Amino acid sequence: MDVCRALVSLLMGLAISAPAIGAQPPSGSVAGRSARVAASRATPQPAPDPATERAVARVPSTSLRLDRGRFTMVAEQRDARMANALLASALSQDSFPGLPRPQARVLIAIAPDARRFRAWVGPSAPEWGAAIAIPGEQRIVMQGGDAGSSAGDPLVVLRHELAHLALHEAMGRLPPRWFDEGYASVAAHEWTRESTIETSGGMIWRTLPTLAELEDGFYAGASRATWSYALAYRAVDELAALDPRGGLTNLFREWKAEGSFERALRLAYGMTGEQFDKHWHQQTRKRFGALALVTGASAVLGFFAILLGPLLWMRRRRDRARLEAMRMLDAAQDRAARESALEAILRGDGPDPDAAEVGLGSDRPTGAGR
Repeated sequence: MDVCRALVSLLMGLAISAPAIGAQPPSGSVAGRSARVAASRATPQPAPDPATERAVARVPSTSLRLDRGRFTMVAEQRDARMANALLASALSQDSFPGLPRPQARVLIAIAPDARRFRAWVGPSAPEWGAAIAIPGEQRIVMQGGDAGSSAGDPLVVLRHELAHLALHEAMGRLPPRWFDEGYASVAAHEWTRESTIETSGGMIWRTLPTLAELEDGFYAGASRATWSYALAYRAVDELAALDPRGGLTNLFREWKAEGSFERALRLAYGMTGEQFDKHWHQQTRKRFGALALVTGASAVLGFFAILLGPLLWMRRRRDRARLEAMRMLDAAQDRAARESALEAILRGDGPDPDAAEVGLGSDRPTGAGR
């Protein structure tokens, strides 16, 4: 009997100690730790960030959320493909010229329509804006797949906005607006900014602004802002070209340490702000001045063609009408003359045909003269 009890106890102990099939290993075991490491490598789950969660709470109408790396993407299901492509691009290009690799968590919200885009952006953003970055909240709001071509290439737009956040994370409020926008355009490789200068007559009709004057152009409407974006791109691009090896790295380091762009410019490149103003003006005019002149001349000719075209058309129409009236008058006069001659003949007022025939015959030589 005692042997039976011992056997039963042994079997029960083995059953209790053996793990069930398909059950997770105990958390304290080596197998459990290995399983957790493997799972974390397969599907990395970043720790919840309170600021990100608060930002997500502001866009509750989205039905899709993606968390990868330091990015959280929220969108509607219809923009799922776009969201995945944007997220993959952000992860693969998560470094920016001259700056340390950013670490802050970022929320990217894709608005499904114009109404919600305006609601998420807020009333302070310009009406012509295609996307916006809010550095204080580490949040980006973009337009979804239904947006028109004016919203730009989503991959380039996201890169531009992420550059704003990276610059703010590294430099705080030090960069002015012209540098902020110019740097984001350079980081996003927005070559189309230069095409704005190439096809614009602004270099002919306007004096190129100083860096201080360039700041005001971003608040003067869509047309002026477009011109200012292009010039800001040129200014930052010329800054980076001053150091072919280091680019903007030394400038950022000195700027952060000194807290002054003027002093950082002297230490990094050995020139004053006034000297740099002249330098980038000269380089811009050298590169685009002749083309802008041709473009401007073409624009002037086109303007005069538009202005004078209707006048020339009206004059030609008037001349044709006048010639037609003259032809009709001549035809009427000819017709009246013929009718008058015929009427005179019918009344007998005209010359006698027989007399005319005799007269003609009297002048002929006769046969007697032969």
